[in-house]
Amino acid sequence: MRRVTLAILPLLLLVGCTSTGPSGAGPSGADEEEPTPSPSSGGWWRPKPGIDWQWQLSGRLDTSIDVPVYDIDGFDQSKAVVSALHAKNRKVICYISTGAYEDWRPDAGKFPKSVIGLSNGWDGESWLDIRRLDILEPLMAARLDMCKEKGFDAVEPDNMDGYLNKTGFPLKPSDQLAYNRLIAQLAHTRGMSVGLKNDMAQIPQLINDFDFAVNEQCAQYNECDTLTPFINADKAVFHVEYELPTKKFCPESKKLNLSSLEKKYELGAWRKTC
Repeated sequence: MRRVTLAILPLLLLVGCTSTGPSGAGPSGADEEEPTPSPSSGGWWRPKPGIDWQWQLSGRLDTSIDVPVYDIDGFDQSKAVVSALHAKNRKVICYISTGAYEDWRPDAGKFPKSVIGLSNGWDGESWLDIRRLDILEPLMAARLDMCKEKGFDAVEPDNMDGYLNKTGFPLKPSDQLAYNRLIAQLAHTRGMSVGLKNDMAQIPQLINDFDFAVNEQCAQYNECDTLTPFINADKAVFHVEYELPTKKFCPESKKLNLSSLEKKYELGAWRKTC
């Protein structure tokens, strides 16, 4: 989820170093517990810090960008697209929303109203009651089966920090830890790596469960150093800024060895790199 609250959505301005393609941290809320043991050594891909990438979730997919990693929409893109990227020696990450309901997805009718909460600020999206593992686990397993069948190497599960937001449900940090670990396990059992999306407060508890991180706007919120446990564990941090130009965040990104991009909120093909 792009880190934008409902209150400031109407005020957003898209901002526009090398270009390619067409033209506050929340409360900590982290439970006091030890990290879980590292997953047993699996054969899934493990991206290293500093690797370049492209993140595109809207518009006609531009497959010509010369980067080793693509992060694309799991529903919108086909097996043929993933295969074409593999033919160019790209690793491909499957974007799916695991913590929010999306009313336009082909499986939307399978989500009972009882697990659909308040809007997360984006049209057609609402928070899910992640406590209901009995309902959500088979639905998310089916989505991950789709990613696997299409040949994706990894998963970017979005909306993984509902406990820090107004969801309509009394979510606790422990609920989020249990759910995020479930998603990681579902990905690993299918041979795919998995990234922790935002949820900065629970990095100490989840560092061993996830293979990389995906972060939005850590530079804007002065919290990029919170991601160093991933870098120290030799795990990539895929990072984007929307409202800061590259000159404002690239020096720190390079120092921290983040994989940083400047993007626009619609996450089309346009990008600027450090």
